[in-house]
Amino acid sequence: MTIVDGLRVLSAARTVVDLARTVPFEEAVVIGDAAMHSYRLTTEDLLEALDRWPRRPGAAKARRAIAFMDARSESPGESRSRVRMHLAGLPEPELQHVITDAQGNFIARVDFALPEFGIVGEFDGRAKYTRLLRPHTTPAQAVYEEKLREDALRSQTLQVLRWTWPDLNPFHPTATRWRNAITRATR
Repeated sequence: MTIVDGLRVLSAARTVVDLARTVPFEEAVVIGDAAMHSYRLTTEDLLEALDRWPRRPGAAKARRAIAFMDARSESPGESRSRVRMHLAGLPEPELQHVITDAQGNFIARVDFALPEFGIVGEFDGRAKYTRLLRPHTTPAQAVYEEKLREDALRSQTLQVLRWTWPDLNPFHPTATRWRNAITRATR
């Protein structure tokens, strides 16, 4: 238990664990990724909270979800994408991968990368072009900057895959695009 504004509440770790025991895997991962990112929880913190009540129903289910959670996922869309990629049998991507040029100059940090194949992936939500805009940036400027960023990535001979919320369900067309990119990379 933790005290917040004079009230006894469950700790963030305990809350994540209890939810991971009871909600579907994808929901547990989205919740856990966000909590790990926001509250700086570690896998060890979550496993320790789970181990305090090892006989509770759903403990094995929670352990699987905790093993998959990753604080580097920066949005529910990224977390859901990771789950969908995993369920589709795609290779596990590197998250928040930094791309540099031959001289080591920073080009971009991408949501997902399969460096061995020269493939990067970006989940795009609308918020990036609306409520999450930097101060004094218009949506048109944000789109233009994103286009320049993608051009810079492509200049490094990377294949760039993008998808949005509707592409998560059903995910098989997006998974096919990943598989096709891997096939192109291995030719």
